[in-house]
Order: sequence, then C-alpha cells, then structure tokens
Amino acid sequence: MTTKFRLEKVEIHSTEGPVQYQFPSDLTVLAGPTGVGKTTLLELIKWGLGGDGQLAPVVTENVLDLSLQVSVGESRFRLSRSLDPQKRNNVRVTDLVTGERLRDHQVKSGEDGSLNALLMTSLGLPTDMRAAAQTGRSTKAGSRITFADIFTYMYVPQSEINRDIARSQDSYLEPKRKAVFELIFALADPELFDKRSEANTLKGMVEEASDHHKKILQFLRDSNTQSKEEAEQEREKALDSQREAEEQRTQLRDDIDPVTDRETQALRDLLSEAERSLADARSTAVFLGRQAEELSGERRRVNADLARLNRMRDAGERLAQIEFTTCPRCMQALKTREVPHGHCRLCLLPDEAASTDELDQYETVQLMDQMEEMEKQLAFVDQQTQNARQLILDRQKLVRHLEAAIDTRTANRVSPRLQAYSDISEKIAASRVAQKYFENVLQQWDRVADLANVEDELRKKYERTVREIEQKDSELQERRRYIVGEISKEFNRVVSDLQIPGVKEASIHETNYLPLLNGKPFKHFSRGGGIVTATQVAYWTALLAVALRERGVPYPTFLLLDSPRLALNEEQDLTSGLYRRLVTLAEANSGRVQIIVADHALPAVYRKDYAEIAFSYAKPTISSVKHPGKGGVKPLGATAG
Repeated sequence: MTTKFRLEKVEIHSTEGPVQYQFPSDLTVLAGPTGVGKTTLLELIKWGLGGDGQLAPVVTENVLDLSLQVSVGESRFRLSRSLDPQKRNNVRVTDLVTGERLRDHQVKSGEDGSLNALLMTSLGLPTDMRAAAQTGRSTKAGSRITFADIFTYMYVPQSEINRDIARSQDSYLEPKRKAVFELIFALADPELFDKRSEANTLKGMVEEASDHHKKILQFLRDSNTQSKEEAEQEREKALDSQREAEEQRTQLRDDIDPVTDRETQALRDLLSEAERSLADARSTAVFLGRQAEELSGERRRVNADLARLNRMRDAGERLAQIEFTTCPRCMQALKTREVPHGHCRLCLLPDEAASTDELDQYETVQLMDQMEEMEKQLAFVDQQTQNARQLILDRQKLVRHLEAAIDTRTANRVSPRLQAYSDISEKIAASRVAQKYFENVLQQWDRVADLANVEDELRKKYERTVREIEQKDSELQERRRYIVGEISKEFNRVVSDLQIPGVKEASIHETNYLPLLNGKPFKHFSRGGGIVTATQVAYWTALLAVALRERGVPYPTFLLLDSPRLALNEEQDLTSGLYRRLVTLAEANSGRVQIIVADHALPAVYRKDYAEIAFSYAKPTISSVKHPGKGGVKPLGATAG
C-alpha cells in the first residue's frame, strides 16, 4: 500500500486578480505552446511545497500569494505562501479535515515547526534521518533527508527531462538520491540510516583519535623522552634521595637548636621588630607622597579657576566700554535715536547687565580660602614626609647594626651548621624537581595510554556498528533484490513497448538504482532522438507501477512531468507510446495515482483519456495578467534545455 499524495487545487493571487486550477483527475495534461506558463505553474507548485522553485518574472512582478490544496496520507491541508521577500519563509497552514488554522510553518527544514516536518510526518516518514555515504568511505554523518529530496522522485523538471534522472549526475547528491530510493521503497529503515550515520561519525572519531595518538607518540620520540619504565625508576630514585636528605635535615636541626642562646634570640626579635618598623615607615612615606601629589593637583586646578575668573572679569570690563553708535546690521546711526533711561541703545530692551563683581569676588574669596587651606595641608604633609624619611634612615641603621651583631655572635657557632642545612635543603629541592619532572613524563605516558584506550574503544564501537549495518543489509538484501528485480522487469517491458531507438535491453542497476540501456548507464547511451526523455518516462512509470503493486511501500504515487515532447521533435510513434503508457498506468490504478504532465503538443488519439487544461497566449497560466505575446517572454528552462 503506497502513501497517497494528491494535488487538489492551485490558487494564484496576483495583482490583477485570482486564478485557480483544480486537479480532480488521475491524469491531467497542461497543454499549450511554449511560453504560456506551463513550467511556471509547475515551479509554483514546487514553491508552494516549500521548495526553491524557479520563479518567472511574471510571478515575481505580479503574484502576491500562492495557495495549494493537497492531500498527504490521511491529512488534507491548504498551504499558503507569500511571494513577499519578508514573508516568504512562513507558510500558513489550514487543516482541511478539521477546518483548524494551524500555526505558521517555517520553510527552513532544520527548524522546529517546519513545513518539511509536517509533510514528512504526514507521509509517515521520520524527520531526522540522514543520508550517509557508503560506510567506510566517509566520516560525515550525512545531510538530513527532507521533503525536498522526496520531491525529486515526484517532479521531473523541464531542465532535466532530456538530461538527467533525479540529479544523478551531481555526484555530491548520490548518497541522498540512493537513500531516498531505499526509503520510499522500504529497502532501508530509519534504524539503518541512523546506523550508517553513526558509523561514519565513529570512523571520523577513530581517525581523529588515531591521529592524536600518533602525534603524541612522535612528539615523545622526537623529544628523547624516557620510556615509562625508565621514568618510574628515576622517580623512585629521586624519592629515595628526598627521604634520605629529609632525615639528615631533621638531625641537623636538632643539633642547631641548642646553639641558639637567649641573647641571640633577643637580637633576632629586635631585628624583626626593626624590619617591621622600617616597612611601616616606607609605606607611610609612599602614602604621604601620593597625598602630596593629589594636593598639588588640586592646587593647580584652583589656580586655573582663579586665572579663569580674572580673565572673565578683565574681558567683561573691556567689553563694557564698547558703546555702539552704528547698527552692526544696517549701519544706520544710533546716536540720534531716543533711548529710554536704563535701556540698551542697540536693541532698546531694558539693560539687565548687572555687575558681577560681588559674585566674582565671592568665588575668588572661596578659591583663595581653598588655596590657603591646601598650602597648610601641603606644609603639614611635607613635614610628615621629612619625619618619615628620617625614621627610615634610623630604622635602616638599626637593622644593619642588629644584623652585624647577630652575624658576629653566630659566625663561629651556627654558620657551619647552617651551610650544611642549606646544602641539604638544596638537595631536597632538587629531588622534588626531579620527581615533578618524571611525574610529568609519566603523565604523558598515561595520556598516551588513555588515547590508545579511547581509540581502541571507538574502533570496537565502529566495527560493531559496521557489523550491525552488514547484518541489517543482509536481512534487507533479499527484499532489495526482489524490488529492484521487479522494477527492472517492469522497466524493460515499458522500454520494449515504447520501442526506444537502439535499445535492445533495459534494466535497473542493483546498487545505484539507475537505468541501464544495453548494459550501459543511461548517461553513456546516445542522447539523440529524445532517448533520455523516453527513458525518463519509462523509469518513473516503472517505479510507480511497482510501488502500486507492493505493500508497505511509502512511495507518494505522484508524478509531475514537464514537457516530455520537448526533445522528441517529430517522433510521433514514441510520443504516442509515452502517452499510451501514462494513460494505461492511470486507468489501471484509478484513485491511487496522480500524474500531471505539461506539454506543448499532444497526440490526438489519447486526448479523450485524460483531463486537459489548455493554455494559449490569449489565456496564459496566470490569465489575470496579460501575456506580452509569443516573442515577448523567455521560457523558463530554455537555456538548460
């Protein structure tokens, strides 16, 4: 039982009015000459389903919105997508079964609430599958399989009709094309896809861990690092040397302690107190120096303010003497005009210029008071600084005297033992440094061992995953042979019925699932006479026929064909055979399949067997917008064709 996908209606909302098309039949042909917009309509359908359809100028310039009414599995939706660049990433979705307006879905397939997730779920397909390359050949998990990938098995665009099948000539898409084929024919399940992605990811992790392991080993070799066993032996030697030296130091300390008498201890206590006092005095001197710098800076600021006041007062006095006798604007004399007392001769407004002497004098007094206070503080700080410097000199002299006294007293009694104590301490320190060095060496070897363990675990996991894939592949191998064999037989029968020129035998490749003509890949076969076009129709209808016969196959049973007669020219027999095949397939599977074909010329003998929507230059696809005429447009896909 295949998964049902049907296009029920297309609504195009243009600036000149709406246009709609309904597709109730199993086989519908969009007929009309080149340039009337048949490909435009098919690309709009792709656009409405979230794809990156090739939009014609008539669409980008005149179409505002597009709505598709589709049936997907057990669901029916209305999908509406705006052509506005600011809104085109959102698709408005209405559930036609319940009549409920669902939340807007995003076109981008990787986002939550995406149109891709809605369509894939409705088709009964997982949304998180990845198409990994063949196990052992890649370290990438593979790109996500989306509805756009499924649609490549539902739509044969005009640009590909006489060139390629499902973009098989794009080698980078090969893993995904094969994965989609296996998915829609149930030749692989989501678990197998996950295993393949996991295997490729693990392979990359194994290679990375192995490379890291090798680099660490090479570094240790290049740096002449001791082996792990040698490092352990050297560390034990250093540890034994440290223990022996610590025992000697303990014994020497016991010998030294009685030598230190009370007078020596008192001198040392006085020395400690003098050193503390010296440190305090130096700290005080530094503090006083900073305080003096701050006060000097503040004094400079106050001096600057006083200078500013003086300049302002001087400027005011100079400007106050200016008496205008002529208007600076119109140069008319002002001496003859009558000016009320207390008013400005120039503007005749009351003269509000009051003397600021009192205010300036107050501010000057305040600043002078500040200057006087800071001078006192600076004098005090200077005196304190001199005291601190004198104290430093006194304490330095005292420290030197006490050190000399202690040295004199202990020179003959303590110094020899102290030298031995110092030698032993150096030996202990050297032993500790050696231990630290060899511990670092051992840590490096532990790191090497950890890397080896990680690499080994990853390799085991990878090999286990590969075995699981091989087992899963083995379980599916019989079904794969059966399905591919059925498609191959059906394809050969259709090719034989079509009587494609030069083709004696046709089959399907067992691993890449592409057509073979006379045992050769179709892309290496002659391209003349529309052979690829005929092969396309035979291939896609063979897939549909087998999918419709088999149970448990999630094939959408929907096919869009754009311009199959484009490359057939005058091959009337071949054209008739192609349409005979399409009509037969639709009649044999009434209600279970939908085929929509866009073509410029149709064989009259089969015209009664399918629904036809006719277009012309007077009635183009977007009929609400006037067509510019036969030579007024460049058909979509003309260059690619």
